[in-house]
Amino acid sequence: MPQNAPLTPPARPHAAMPGLPLRVGTRASPLALWQTRFFLEQLIRFCPVLKFMDAFEEHHIITTGDAVQNRRLADIGGKGLFAKEIHEALLDRRVDFAVHSLKDLETELPAGIVLACTLKREDAREALILADPEGTADIADPYAVLPQGAVVGTASLRRQAQLLASRPDLQVVPIRGNVQTRLSKVRGGEMVASLLALAGLKRMGMESEAAAVLSPEIMLPAACQGIIGITVRAADTELLELLSGIEDPEAKAVSQAERALLAALDGNCRTPIGGHARFLEDGRLRLVGMTARADGTFLLRRAIEGAAADAVAIGRELGDALRRDTPADVFG
Repeated sequence: MPQNAPLTPPARPHAAMPGLPLRVGTRASPLALWQTRFFLEQLIRFCPVLKFMDAFEEHHIITTGDAVQNRRLADIGGKGLFAKEIHEALLDRRVDFAVHSLKDLETELPAGIVLACTLKREDAREALILADPEGTADIADPYAVLPQGAVVGTASLRRQAQLLASRPDLQVVPIRGNVQTRLSKVRGGEMVASLLALAGLKRMGMESEAAAVLSPEIMLPAACQGIIGITVRAADTELLELLSGIEDPEAKAVSQAERALLAALDGNCRTPIGGHARFLEDGRLRLVGMTARADGTFLLRRAIEGAAADAVAIGRELGDALRRDTPADVFG
């Protein structure tokens, strides 16, 4: 991280310990469980005494987004469906904190729940997956490997819009499920290719499945892709203080900018929106945002730079600019 980027003060080493065991809520997919256990490892590393206290209980929660696999998220209510039941468990005090892929977390959380911390970002880029496990693609022109009229699977309107903007001849079909399920469908020949978040592949030790890694210039990632976020009840000040000790300051700044962008655009799974922030060498923050039509016939990219301390304002400013210059039907 650049030397002059803002730092978050660590928690006091002897902060009061919340009551044990701490119950952690998580989805039950292999990737969600990996992320949860990674988070707990970071917490134990920060507070080693927890290692010897049977400090944690995992609570696996089936969300609506997990239960309904035959429809696009946009058709059943949007990205909040991966968190609704987890929020309810927090508010009902059945769990004490919850672990999320931050890209799946809505920008406006229910009253009484806050985003307590964000962990170091994994690679935010997208991976191109081909039906041929030995297939490779040119990173400069990765879509050239796809035959005319090829069937590509993705449930993401953001991915679909960018694919069709580059290759309007492609046929895009919906594909849902966890990483392993989607890989199996592609390898089984149901489609020629698909796109997955590289972060998930790397966390599952499956990075070699990628035929090519797409630069953000070719495929702009989802806002907060590759970031793990932890939510707690706003009133649990002891947990908030404990979790502040494992907050990654860079992930905090970029996620604030990207989530503010989404909020300004009223972003949900019905609108193709991309957002990616990164630190420049001088410590400033650069945010790229995108709006598009799902069919790829309209796509607008804009970028903005500013001080990392102004991350939220940067996101709002870019979101407002994109909204002004985007046809109203895109948000319909």
